[in-house]
Amino acid sequence: MVKRVIVGAHYGLRDWLAQRVTALVMLAYTLLFLLALGRGPVNYASWKALFAQGWMRVATFLFLASTLIHAWIGVRNILMDYVKPAGWRLTLQVIVILALAGCGGWALPILWRS
Repeated sequence: MVKRVIVGAHYGLRDWLAQRVTALVMLAYTLLFLLALGRGPVNYASWKALFAQGWMRVATFLFLASTLIHAWIGVRNILMDYVKPAGWRLTLQVIVILALAGCGGWALPILWRS
């Protein structure tokens, strides 16, 4: 009798698609950001004026969310591939989730303050 081991391999297509979509969002933001910075001298006033605009804050929020999702999928897949003991893998995944949530929680007030 074959004992079936479930390690989360059913994520396949969804993860592949999410990685590609988040990568495209990050690429689009990077190009948009470079275009926005290329319009004049880069100093504190221009930086503050750029991020005072609502569209830039929304675009940066989408970039942040995409980065967090992209990182989670990548690290989770690495942990599933290389950390075999389930207890260690779960512990490391919880640590990664907390770290990513902390980064997101830290970035949001910075992004949305006046």
